[in-house]
Amino acid sequence: MSTTELQAKAPQEIRNVVQFLRSSKSDMKIRVGALNGKRVDYFKGKSATKALLSPAYAKLKHVPKVTTDAEAQALLQSIIPYTFYLRIDRGAAATSSSPRPVAVTPQQAFVAESYYAWFYEGPQWTTYAGGLLMVAIMLAGVMFPLWPPVMRLGVWYISVGMLGLIGAFFGLAIVRLVFYVITLVVASPGIWIFPKLFADVGVIESFIPFWEWDIPQKKSKKRKGKEAVKTTPEEKLATNGGAFIEEVVDETPETSRPASRSARVEEASDDGES
Repeated sequence: MSTTELQAKAPQEIRNVVQFLRSSKSDMKIRVGALNGKRVDYFKGKSATKALLSPAYAKLKHVPKVTTDAEAQALLQSIIPYTFYLRIDRGAAATSSSPRPVAVTPQQAFVAESYYAWFYEGPQWTTYAGGLLMVAIMLAGVMFPLWPPVMRLGVWYISVGMLGLIGAFFGLAIVRLVFYVITLVVASPGIWIFPKLFADVGVIESFIPFWEWDIPQKKSKKRKGKEAVKTTPEEKLATNGGAFIEEVVDETPETSRPASRSARVEEASDDGES
């Protein structure tokens, strides 16, 4: 019996579980291998067990309830006879970029540490719909001379309008650059019209017609800590017990070295002594 026939005999609850595991909602890590010269997707059993215990699976309807690892492994074991996936053994890859060769094992049982290859691609209606849409577009393009005159005229107006918008954008960019080069010479540092034309902003804000000088914005420096409190020599004498060290800047014009600093100790006279 073929794989398709076995999958068709699966109950609806089993099919719902398989569709969940095959979808992106399960968050299973999918690997790519080579089986008999064809690429196949495969996963690890532990990843499938974790997916059945996730909150996303708990929200599903018409699926078997799973609350423990044993229940999840039993459910995954019951899916194997319908050949949606089969246990495989992995070989060594020829290169780091090539997929690993895999082979189906004779003993089919679910083990969390083993790997399983998918033989089910999921619902194919999106693929069929995309193929039909592509064929319809190609036929419409080929049969353009047979279109009614009104439709052909409408397509011509739309194409001319799109080309006009693209040309207007390039023309605006060129005028903007020419104006900047002129003002760069006449009124340095230059003026940009439509300054946000290429900025990461909305479409309406990009085409707001105002101007600004080509001056980079200064970064505001945050003041760290409290500002130092300035004190007079008299206050230092009073707080330091009658003596303090004052830094004196040596302002000698004959040398080009940085100004040196020297210390001077002053003692205050005791008002009580004669």
